[in-house]
Amino acid sequence: MLVWALPLHSEFDGPMPTLFHLPLSPFCRKVRVALAELGMPFVLEEERVWERREAFLALNPAGTVPALLLDNGHAIPDSQTIAEYADETSGMPSLIGETPFDRAETRRLTAWFDGKFDREVSDHLYRERVLKRLAGRGSPETEAIRVGHINLEHHLAYIDSLLSRRHWLAGERFSLADITAGTQLSTLDYMGAVDWQAHQPAYEWYARFKSRPSMRPLLGDRVPGWRPAPHYTDLDF
Repeated sequence: MLVWALPLHSEFDGPMPTLFHLPLSPFCRKVRVALAELGMPFVLEEERVWERREAFLALNPAGTVPALLLDNGHAIPDSQTIAEYADETSGMPSLIGETPFDRAETRRLTAWFDGKFDREVSDHLYRERVLKRLAGRGSPETEAIRVGHINLEHHLAYIDSLLSRRHWLAGERFSLADITAGTQLSTLDYMGAVDWQAHQPAYEWYARFKSRPSMRPLLGDRVPGWRPAPHYTDLDF
C-alpha cells in the first residue's frame, strides 16, 4: 500500500478523513459508496486535478483522485487501495468477502470494471463528454463516443449473464464488485448514456443498487452546465 505522510500544520489538516474527489468520477464515487457502506465518516473536497495544485501534489504526487487524507496526516491514493484499507479497518462485515473464493471473485470483477469497463466505456463517454469540457480540452470525438456505446452494450450483456445465476454480481451478497460496477454506471446514467430497457436483469440490479442509502448523496451531485438525465434521481425509474 502506498502511503504518504504530510508535514504537520498542512492546509489539509482536519478533524476527520477528507476525500478529495470529482463529483462524477466513477472511481471517486466507488470510494464514497464504499466508505458509506462501511460506516466511515469523511468530508468531501472537490479537487480539479487539471489545475495541478502544488498543495494537492504534495498530498498525492500522482495528481489523481480519489485521495483520502486521514486524520493522522497520512494520505492514501487510488480507489481500490482506499476501499481495501477501509474494509480492513472499519470493523464492519467485509465488502470483499468472507471466503477465499468470495474474495477472489469480488476482486476479479472489481478489476474488470475498474480496468476493462473503464478503458472500453468510460474513457470514451465520461472522459470525452464531461472531463474534456470541464478541463477546457476541446470537443468530444464522435468516433470515440460511438465506440463507447458499442462497448457498453457488451458489458451490460455480461452483467445480465452474471445476474442470471446470482443475486448480486459476485454472489449472493452485496460486495465491492457491485459498488465498482454500479458507480461506473451511475456516472453514465447521469449522462443518460445507458439503454436500460434492453437489459432487464442489469436494470433491476442497478435499481436495487441505486436505492441503497449509500447512493443517496451521489444522486444530489450536479456538474455546472450539465443537467442529469430526467430519471437520474428516480429510484423507481
